[in-house]
Amino acid sequence: MATEEEIIESQLKGKTLLVYMHILKSNNPVVGVREIQRALGFSSPSVSSYHLNKLRDLGLVESEYGDYRIVKEVKVGVLRQFVTFGGVMLPRYLFHAVLVTTMLATFLFQNPFKLTRMYVSALLLGAVPTIILWYETLRIWRDRPR
Repeated sequence: MATEEEIIESQLKGKTLLVYMHILKSNNPVVGVREIQRALGFSSPSVSSYHLNKLRDLGLVESEYGDYRIVKEVKVGVLRQFVTFGGVMLPRYLFHAVLVTTMLATFLFQNPFKLTRMYVSALLLGAVPTIILWYETLRIWRDRPR
């Protein structure tokens, strides 16, 4: 028997995922069918309504007088890689990348360049994770649903 999370993950794909992400990112607590249609470029309001009703059936949104609001926030599939702050979805690795980059910049600023084994080791131990974290952050950002 499939768990609730597995069912949601199997259904939350494609345009339904785009609708869900749009509602998550929206500054408005409620959104309407036509707002979704315009924002995502759907051909008709019925397409928006179909995906909103699918989200309602999954228990993620509720409908009140034609307006829809999030009632349950889930992190499935690609959404696991993002954190939402005030309507902006940012890759989770971004925070780590900024922290490690700041630490590397601080080290370089406070220690003038000396070609010693200790300096080169410290530089490598800072540069390698910085490069990897920025690569992963950009890869996740590039692969996000639009």
